[in-house]
Amino acid sequence: MEASVILPILKKKLAFLSGGKDRRSGLILTIPLCLEQTNMDELSVTLDYLLSIPSEKCKARGFTVIVDGRKSQWNVVKTVVLMLQNVVPAEVSLVCVVKPDEFWDKKVTHFCFWKEKDRLGFEVILVSANKLTRYIEPCQLTEDFGGSLTYDHMDWLNKRLVFEKFTKESTSLLDELALINNGSDKGNQQEKERSVDLNFLPSVDPETVLQTGHELLSELQQRRFNGSDGGVSWSPMDDELLAQPQVMKLLDSLREQYTRYQEVCRLRSKRTQLEEIQQKVMQVVNWLEGPGSEQLRAQWGIGDSIRASQALQQKHEEIESQHSEWFAVYVELNQQIAALLNAGDEEDLVELKSLQQQLSDVCYRQASQLEFRQNLLQAALEFHGVAQDLSQQLDGLLGMLCVDVAPADGASIQQTLKLLEEKLKSVDVGLQGLREKGQGLLDQISNQASWAYGKDVTIENKENVDHIQGVMEDMQLRKQRCEDMVDVRRLKMLQMVQLFKCEEDAAQAVEWLSELLDALLKTHIRLGDDAQETKVLLEKHRKFVDVAQSTYDYGRQLLQATVVLCQSLRCTSRSSGDTLPRLNRVWKQFTIASEERVHRLEMAIAFHSNAEKILQDCPEEPEAINDEEQFDEIEAVGKSLLDRLTVPVVYPDGTEQYFGSPSDMASTAEHIRDRMKLVSLKRQQLRHPEMMTTES
Repeated sequence: MEASVILPILKKKLAFLSGGKDRRSGLILTIPLCLEQTNMDELSVTLDYLLSIPSEKCKARGFTVIVDGRKSQWNVVKTVVLMLQNVVPAEVSLVCVVKPDEFWDKKVTHFCFWKEKDRLGFEVILVSANKLTRYIEPCQLTEDFGGSLTYDHMDWLNKRLVFEKFTKESTSLLDELALINNGSDKGNQQEKERSVDLNFLPSVDPETVLQTGHELLSELQQRRFNGSDGGVSWSPMDDELLAQPQVMKLLDSLREQYTRYQEVCRLRSKRTQLEEIQQKVMQVVNWLEGPGSEQLRAQWGIGDSIRASQALQQKHEEIESQHSEWFAVYVELNQQIAALLNAGDEEDLVELKSLQQQLSDVCYRQASQLEFRQNLLQAALEFHGVAQDLSQQLDGLLGMLCVDVAPADGASIQQTLKLLEEKLKSVDVGLQGLREKGQGLLDQISNQASWAYGKDVTIENKENVDHIQGVMEDMQLRKQRCEDMVDVRRLKMLQMVQLFKCEEDAAQAVEWLSELLDALLKTHIRLGDDAQETKVLLEKHRKFVDVAQSTYDYGRQLLQATVVLCQSLRCTSRSSGDTLPRLNRVWKQFTIASEERVHRLEMAIAFHSNAEKILQDCPEEPEAINDEEQFDEIEAVGKSLLDRLTVPVVYPDGTEQYFGSPSDMASTAEHIRDRMKLVSLKRQQLRHPEMMTTES
């Protein structure tokens, strides 16, 4: 009988085994009667179930039955006691009827049970709840009878359900596993597989049943806890102690059969896995050697431009995407094969290694072909990219050369020439890079025959090679044409630099000449204090004039060079109509001022020389000193010189310019007048000698 069948009856708690024991170690069976009429059939079923739980050894010690009649009538109690004779006559040793206080006729009830003692086969006593401890220890009584023993009927019932469910499921599972395992050990391999196929899955999950059993066993073994509200410690019931070895035995048997079952499943799974691997390996190999190889055979070109190469790359990426799906299958298969090889089953090692080798060879070969194709297309894309950049550079250089040069000055020409040289150098670098890329691409194409997928690619390769060589030759010719044009442009620009330089230097010569003229008029004003100093000044002036003459000649030569360069460049010089007149005008002004300066210095030399002869006391030449004409000449030269100092330099255009400032001229004139006074005084002395004696 199972608790689940009579669960509604058991929930009524018509009787229960609390786990308590009497002084003879017999189990205490409690029948709590209530105010409602007790169904004797249900009570009989409950007693039958409860008495089936203890072991025979435990039953042999007898039962003490406590009939709680405090809430029931005497007739019901009597009926229950009499029923015990039919249900458990041999096991009952004592029946304690707990009576209510002052309700039953003690004499009648006692006499009635006493008369039936021999017929019943067990002793029946009437006792109040507070005196029940005379027969049973308080720690073995539940709280209903003033004891300290904790009992939870629903908890006990739930555990019984779990125990019986586990027992039922484990027993059924053991039978199924034994059938599967025994069937796998009989007959040949085909019969084994057929037997396993028919009973491959048990009706319940072995893991779940094992977990339930372990949890149940753990709870049975660790059932030591304190009752609620500070109750005393409670020991396991006999039915729980009895259940432990049963659960342990079932668990041991389950583990043994489950281990064998797992091995059977493992072998079957391994065989199935091996067959699946073989099938997948052949799928991968057949696709890679079939459609995959055909896709690569159809792709041989490299394109004739960046856009064409990019289109081929995109197509190749689509092919790679399709291959990547099969390569992913390859990786998964390789891992599965490696796992099976690590399992160490010698009977499958040779077959697995053969599959692995075949799969790896095909996949690696196909991956190498894909990588080679990708590298070739990448190299072609880089080649066309460099060719396009070089073409753009050549177009830019050619455009620069086709535009006529009209710079504003020599610096802009130098900048343009520098830019031109940089562009030409960049073209050289680009052409060298194109050659390197092209040679690398040609080398790759020459190696293509080694993986031609069984196809003759000589014709296709020749087209690619001709295209690459044609691009490089075309770029070389364009670069050569640009170099020739750059040489012509460079010569023209250098001539223009010379032209601007000559014009700038000619203008500078005019400036220098103007500065010399300005210096002549402003600083070359002294006439000297004596003849010797004046001669020195005249010599310096002549050297100064030589410098000016050299500057003028230099400017003339530069202007002549600009004319020649303009004729060569077929252009007009900006300074040809301006610089030369300016140069001639300044030189004319300088010549006039210089001649005036020479005249003044020469007059000053004559004046000072004659004056010095007169003023020197030379007795050996008295006739010369006494010559009146000399005095007149000195006076005339001095006056002429003084007059000349006041006269400005008049240029051809009518403009006038004085030497130095008025104060400078006044100082010079004053010095001449002083010398003239001395000469005049000397003349008087010679006329009147007595004046010299008087003065002496």
